[in-house]
Amino acid sequence: MNEATVSLGSDAAARVVAPASSTQGRRAVIAAAIGNGLEIYDFTVYSFFAATIGRLFFPASSPLASLLLSFATFGAGFVMRPLGAVLIGNMADRRGRKAALTLTIGLMTAGTALLAFTPSYASIGVTATALVVVGRLLQGLSAGGEVGAASALLMESTGKQRRCFAVSWQGASQGAAALLGALTGAAVSALLSPEALQSWGWRVPFMLGLLIAPVGIYIRRHLEETQTENTAHAGLMTVVREHRRTLILGVLLMTSSTSSMYIMVFYMPTYLVNTVHMPPVTAFLGACVAGLTMLVMSPLFGLLADRLPRRKPLLIANSIVAISVMVPNFALLSSGPGLPLTLACIALSVTLSSVGGGAGSALMMESLPRHHRATGMSIMYSVGVTVFGGFAPLVVTWLIATTGSRMAPVGYMLCASLISFTALLLFPSHPGRD
Repeated sequence: MNEATVSLGSDAAARVVAPASSTQGRRAVIAAAIGNGLEIYDFTVYSFFAATIGRLFFPASSPLASLLLSFATFGAGFVMRPLGAVLIGNMADRRGRKAALTLTIGLMTAGTALLAFTPSYASIGVTATALVVVGRLLQGLSAGGEVGAASALLMESTGKQRRCFAVSWQGASQGAAALLGALTGAAVSALLSPEALQSWGWRVPFMLGLLIAPVGIYIRRHLEETQTENTAHAGLMTVVREHRRTLILGVLLMTSSTSSMYIMVFYMPTYLVNTVHMPPVTAFLGACVAGLTMLVMSPLFGLLADRLPRRKPLLIANSIVAISVMVPNFALLSSGPGLPLTLACIALSVTLSSVGGGAGSALMMESLPRHHRATGMSIMYSVGVTVFGGFAPLVVTWLIATTGSRMAPVGYMLCASLISFTALLLFPSHPGRD
């Protein structure tokens, strides 16, 4: 779509965008990493203990039914993401990035606290189930507005020559959080007896995650604002009307990365244990490798993308390679090839997903003017993640149970990748846009 020209008229003179300092850029990275990290850390821990949470809060006639209900609750949080994208993303465009990011970390903290401290179904009955669902809904609402506002802050807090690197810290912080969540889950599982883990030990990682929340709230409240222009044209309907085609393509563009993320990182521990029948330590090590790969590779490929004049050629080449190796890589992984090859397969998949982290986010945000950026990015990310990522563990668990095929997840990821590739070819490119 040819972007509608937004005439700011006299508003252009009112816009004051201070040059980004290195200190401001570092603060933005820390602020974004803490909030985004808390979100992904919690999702990672939930994924690891999905079977336990299913037994404690969603008692059913069989372990599979409890697991499906647990993953359904995991996905329920994603239903709230589009609402969070609309409300909090628009808040970030109208009132500034700092106000929106302070709100998102507060909501995420409240949701995590409910998961950490709610008594089990055996203690308070259906109220326990309801509270866990409410906790996930609060987290989903928060996450819906988090990515757009945080990504906009990261891009606007640095120079044009380092945009992809700055935005890549969204992916890097997710990797760090997944790594920390995996290590915490592994430590708790190794140090406690199965009885203690089932009774109370699974709560410990959630409680530890809450410790960082006050620090994140403090840092975000003291951020330098980057959205200083007139916001009269930042209404939701204006964003949708002027950028409808870009928003639709952005949602479709998200399908590949989000399906890969939620299957290869969050669902993989459950898959390796329940489907491939590998020992739990392999599952935790796989999650650690996935998190470490994201942490290291995302900034490196962000630096590479900043050296290129355009974003799309790198993204197109990466998509072709990823689609080509997806089926053979997952076939080897699903065969239970042993620890070294299992970890190598996971690392390869996550590396290919990390290539487009910074470049892809910069491409999406540069397709929108500054005063529509947080809302638009939030919508593209949240709707894409909700439709193709949040329910991916539930869908592939059901597909495996229905078909009896260990290869069911790769069919899901392959379809998502082909959709994203088509959207990428059609997506508008405006490198360097303010």
